[in-house]
Amino acid sequence: MKLGSLLLLALLAVPVGAQQPGAHPAPAAVHADSSATVRVNDAVDASLGGGPAAVPGETERHDIIMPHITDSHHLEIPWPNAAWGREIELPRWTPVHVGGIAIDLSPTKHVVMLLLAATLCAVLLITVAHAHRRHTHEVGVPRGFASGLEAVVLYVRNEVILANVGPHGNGFVPYLLTLFFFILFANVLGLIPYLSTATGNISVTATLAIMSFLTIEVAGMRALGKGYLGTIFYWPSDMPFGLMKIVLFLILTPVELLGKFTKPFALAIRLFANMTAGHVIVLAFIGIIFTFGSVWIAPAPFAMALGIMLLEVLVSLIQAYLFTLLTTVFIGQIREAHH
Repeated sequence: MKLGSLLLLALLAVPVGAQQPGAHPAPAAVHADSSATVRVNDAVDASLGGGPAAVPGETERHDIIMPHITDSHHLEIPWPNAAWGREIELPRWTPVHVGGIAIDLSPTKHVVMLLLAATLCAVLLITVAHAHRRHTHEVGVPRGFASGLEAVVLYVRNEVILANVGPHGNGFVPYLLTLFFFILFANVLGLIPYLSTATGNISVTATLAIMSFLTIEVAGMRALGKGYLGTIFYWPSDMPFGLMKIVLFLILTPVELLGKFTKPFALAIRLFANMTAGHVIVLAFIGIIFTFGSVWIAPAPFAMALGIMLLEVLVSLIQAYLFTLLTTVFIGQIREAHH
């Protein structure tokens, strides 16, 4: 789904059917207005990848929300015809059979967005690192964009990662910085017309959460040794042995075990829900324009959609920051765990 093209189509659709309150158009005007409605509807339909309206003279309804927030096997690129865009089908591979399960490894739109985010992240950060080294060697301090990005990296490293992970936390800095910038790039790509938000896919956020879960648990195993079992089985060692100690063990052990899985679940759902909600709201406002088709209605939803899009830029940064922050907090907690 193309947010940019939808906004332009909304502007074109506004004059269609707009008339003075109480006025009754003549039959010829009705026919012209109906034809114009069909033409605009065909343009909207073309932008969604479908064909023209099935019944001439009737306005066909389309879902502009689900195609945008769900995954697909095609990409959308700018094109001078067909409502400013066209679809390119991605290759379909033969499914891999594992036992009785067929696994489709064909690339999808969100897979391409993930690869694009990873490529942009690597190219930008490596280029800035080389520029930082060159500037430092030449004048003693970084300049330009390298200086600004250095401030971001140092803030995330010193104020977020090391402050929460605890002593000897430098080993977690590369992974957590990569996590922060990768999520940020994936979030921002979804704000660009013709692209998509891969982090609006629950499979993507769940995978990121599982990676963080493994990092958290391995960090706890290395820091606590045998004491790691104390993060699973609750055994109050400061209490004398008795019935109450056994009762606490039986009640709180499942709670401790459940808590290990609620953390990655919260990470996955928070990122997925926030990145999906903004796009749904924007598309809902655009849908209001097509629903009413009135010049008097269009400015308000258009302004609100534009405001949400600007807010989404801030949300993209905040969600990358929160995912990284919570991961560091969970690592710090398990490294210092005790009962």
